[in-house]
Amino acid sequence: MSLRNIAIIAHVDHGKTTLVDQLFRQSGTFRDNQRVEERAMDSNDLEKERGITILAKPTSIEWEGTRINIVDTPGHADFGGEVERILSMVDGVILLVDSSEGAMPQTKFVTGKALALGLRPIVVVNKVDRPDERIQEVLDEVFDLFVSLEASDEQLDFPVLYASGRNGYASEDPQARSGTLTPMFQKIVDHVPAPSADPDGPFKFLVTLLDRDNFLGRVLTGLVFSGSVKTNQAIHALDNDGKIIETGRASKIMSFRGLERVPVDEAKAGDIISLAGLTVATVSNTICDPQVTEPLHAQPIDPPTLSMRFAVNDSPMAGREGTKVTSRMIRDRLAREAESNVAIKVTESADKDSFEVAGRGELQLGVLIETMRREGFELGISRPRVLFRDGPDGLEEPYETVVIDVDEEYSGTVVDKMAIRKAELTDMRPSGGGKTRITFSAPSRGLIGYHGEFLSDTRGTGIMNRLFEKYGPHKGKIEGRKNGVLISNGAGEANAYALGPLEERGILMVGVGEALYEGMIIGENAKPDDLEVNPMKSKALTNFRASGKDDAVRLTPPKKLTLEQAIAYIDDDEMVEVTPKSIRLRKRWLDPNERKRQSRSKAAA
Repeated sequence: MSLRNIAIIAHVDHGKTTLVDQLFRQSGTFRDNQRVEERAMDSNDLEKERGITILAKPTSIEWEGTRINIVDTPGHADFGGEVERILSMVDGVILLVDSSEGAMPQTKFVTGKALALGLRPIVVVNKVDRPDERIQEVLDEVFDLFVSLEASDEQLDFPVLYASGRNGYASEDPQARSGTLTPMFQKIVDHVPAPSADPDGPFKFLVTLLDRDNFLGRVLTGLVFSGSVKTNQAIHALDNDGKIIETGRASKIMSFRGLERVPVDEAKAGDIISLAGLTVATVSNTICDPQVTEPLHAQPIDPPTLSMRFAVNDSPMAGREGTKVTSRMIRDRLAREAESNVAIKVTESADKDSFEVAGRGELQLGVLIETMRREGFELGISRPRVLFRDGPDGLEEPYETVVIDVDEEYSGTVVDKMAIRKAELTDMRPSGGGKTRITFSAPSRGLIGYHGEFLSDTRGTGIMNRLFEKYGPHKGKIEGRKNGVLISNGAGEANAYALGPLEERGILMVGVGEALYEGMIIGENAKPDDLEVNPMKSKALTNFRASGKDDAVRLTPPKKLTLEQAIAYIDDDEMVEVTPKSIRLRKRWLDPNERKRQSRSKAAA
C-alpha cells in the first residue's frame, strides 16, 4: 500500500480538527451507524472544555489504496513545541486559512518552520461559505506571507483548494458550495511525495512524541526513517551525541488506524508508529538497531520565554483538598512533564521547596497547572516573569507580535493601553465589517495580565493574537497593576454584615460563608494601596432592638477569577493558591509585619 505523511497546520479556530472529522467520515474510517463525537481528535478533557487543540496527535485514514497518516496540530503559539517536533515526521503540510480572517500570527509561525524544512504546502481556504469571506485577498496575503518567509519557487507554486470543513466539501473552484472532499484526497496523493525513507537500511526511528500507558509503560511515537522493526527485536536508544542511553526490546509495535492504535507485528520505513519496551528513552532520541551508532538529527526547539515558580502550598488551608502536597511529588510530576514536553524546562530552587518552570506562555503553563490540580496536586504559583538574556548591546527581553482585531470605536483605547505597555504600532488597516486590524511589536513583560483588561475595554468583541517575535533591547520599567487589593486581617468565615460596607471599598472576590485566613486577598481596592480589612465581623447581638426591623444586606455576586485570570492578576509579592477545588489569591508573606519588613528592604535595595 502506498503511503503519505502530512500535517494539518493553521491558526487557532481556523477549522483543523473539524476538517479531520470530515476526512474520517468520507474515507470510510467510521461505520455509517457509528456514534462519533464532534472534533474527535480533541480527546483530552481540557481540549474538549476549551475547544482548542493542545497536543499534536497522529491518526490515519485509507483512501483508494493509499494510507494517509495525518497529524493534527495545535493552533496556539504557546503549544508551538508540539508543532516543531512533528514537522520532521511528515513530507507535506495542508495549510488551512480562514476565508475571512486570513493569514494570522500562528499561520506565519508554523508555515515558516515548514518552509524551512523544504515541505511543499497545499493551501486550503476554509469556511468559504462565510458571509464575510474575502477569498482573493486572503490568497494574496498567503502569497505575500510565503514571499516574506523566503519560500522557494516550488513552494510558491502551491495548489489551492476552497473548502468548508464543517460541511465536508473541497473544490478547485472558489464558487463551489457543495460536493465532497475527494479533490482534497486526490491532491494529497498527487502533490505530497511518498516518504523518502530507506527500506533496506538498518532500523532507525526518531522519537517525536511521548506518552504513558497503564499497561505498556512508556510509549514512543515517531517516524521510521529506515529499515523495519519486528516485535521483540533487540533495539537501543541513542541521544543526540550518539551515546547509548539504554538497550532493550520492542515489546509492542502499534500503527495508527483511524482514532485507534492497532498492534502490528512489523513496521516498515516511512510509517508513523508507536513503540513500547524502553523505560528511559525520550523525545528527540534515536531508537535503532544495535549495530547503528549514528543518531538522527532532531529539530531544534525554540527556547522558553516565560517562567513561573511552582511552590509547595504553605497556606493555613494546605492539605485539606489535595492528596499530593509534598515537594517530592511535585518534583516527580514536573520531571515527567519536562520529559514529554520539550518546550518546558524545570529547575529546582536552592530551598528544594519550589521549582522554576519555564515555558512558551501563560496559556501553556496554565494548562499544566490545571492538569496538575485535577490530578490532586496543591500548589502555590507566583506571578509569571519573562526570561531575560545578555545580548551584544546589554540586557535583552522577549518581544511579541500582537495582532488585534477590534471594532473601530475601541481602536483608540487599545492603542493608548498598548503604548503604556511600551508597545510599538507597526501596522493599522481596516479588516472589513467595521473592524480594524492593528499590529504591534510589544515586550512580553507588558502583555502579562493585559488580556482581561483588553476584553473589558472592547466589551468582549476584540480578538488578540500573540506570537514570539525576537529578543530585543530592554524597555525599562513598565507600569503594572494600578489598583491595590483588600486583604483579610484574620481567619474565619466571610460574613454578609462585614462584606456589605466593604463593597464600597472595591470589588469583592469572595462570597458569604467562604473560609478565609490572614493574608488572603478577598477583593480589589478602588485605590492604588493595599488595605487590610475584617470581612468576618458580625453584628453584635444586644437586648436592645431598633424600631423597625434591620435592613437585609444585599451583596453583588463576587468576581470569581479563572486560573489564567488569577495568574495574570497577581503582583510580584502575591501568589495563587491552587487546589483541586479552589483557586485563592494570597500575599506571599501572610504576616502583615513580615510584609512591611520585606517592602522596606526592597525599597532600600
